[in-house]
Amino acid sequence: MIRVTVKPDLLRWARERAGLPIEDLIGRFPKLAAWERGESSPTFNQLEAFAKATHVPFGFLFLPEPPDLPMPIPDFRTLGSRQSGAISPDLLDTIYAMQRRQAWLREERLEGDAEPLAFVGSAQLSDDPGAVGREMRRLFGLGGGWAARVRTWQEAVSALRAAIEELGVIAVINGIVGNDTHRRLNVEEFRGFALTDDLAPLIFVNGADAKSAQMFTLAHELAHIWLGAKGAGLSGFPGIFPDGGRVETFCDRAAAEFLVPAAELQALWTRVKRDASPSETLASEFKVSPIVIGRRAMDLGLTDRAAFFDFYDAYVQREKRQKPQGTGGGSFYNNQNLRVGRLFAVQVMRAAKEGRIGFKDAYDLTGLHGGTFQEFARRLGVDLP
Repeated sequence: MIRVTVKPDLLRWARERAGLPIEDLIGRFPKLAAWERGESSPTFNQLEAFAKATHVPFGFLFLPEPPDLPMPIPDFRTLGSRQSGAISPDLLDTIYAMQRRQAWLREERLEGDAEPLAFVGSAQLSDDPGAVGREMRRLFGLGGGWAARVRTWQEAVSALRAAIEELGVIAVINGIVGNDTHRRLNVEEFRGFALTDDLAPLIFVNGADAKSAQMFTLAHELAHIWLGAKGAGLSGFPGIFPDGGRVETFCDRAAAEFLVPAAELQALWTRVKRDASPSETLASEFKVSPIVIGRRAMDLGLTDRAAFFDFYDAYVQREKRQKPQGTGGGSFYNNQNLRVGRLFAVQVMRAAKEGRIGFKDAYDLTGLHGGTFQEFARRLGVDLP
């Protein structure tokens, strides 16, 4: 049996980059420890299977040394959210997939003589972020108390995402890589990212996060789009609110005003301020995390710093004791409304129907293949041949 010479450092790099302890792989690759010590070598088939298990391009395992894979977009994460070591393959593959979608839609809109979206890059870091948040809200046509009139958190997230797509922004919410339920995205690594472009802006929200956190991330990434090229990048912050950097702070404040307008919160606070937990009382009114309400109330002088942090510490400890939310559930095709989005999916399906793109390329762009692609198209009202 022919064995392949591969440097032990590359095997160890691939495994560690994927965040896999050796115990997780030893069942499939019993001699992995010996391979990493250079005492034995895998066969070609074993090495190919190892590459798939660690989500690394097969050719990388033949390089003279582990490659340096830089973050493909600016990194605005605060220090507490940065992971040690290289970017995870799950995040990297997600960014690459979204970049391919954006590039395709940009070309599609260019060929259709689409006009640039005026709001992309319309804000400056020197602007008042609260005013930007109000302008975002005005453009969406969101009246006072809109979130309170939406029945559930899920409906609020879906309504906001749909409104974002109506403006021409690709808005994706996904807690896994594509449709691979074995590759869950890590909230501790990132919460979302924005890819700015005046023809095809895109925001991605980590759907593994709580629904209340997803609401804030949607608004936060939208503020990145308002900043334009200077705001494109990866976001990750502990405790809902970022705590460093001009760009993240700006987007934090704009998103807070967008979701929890100061005037509305001040009017409601007098009604609930004597409740045991006013922030939790108002959370369902605005469909955001109680932490966002509490921090907003502190910033507006409605509660003092000590009271906020007492509430914050107790709430975080309670959250840690609760069972984490899952990323799946529900209808497969309903999930595609979030993972692919109607705006992007319909564009790709129409292009395939009209022969402007091959079906293989359409499958690759949407992550849907054969019958599932056809069925999703039918549900979106696109009749394919």
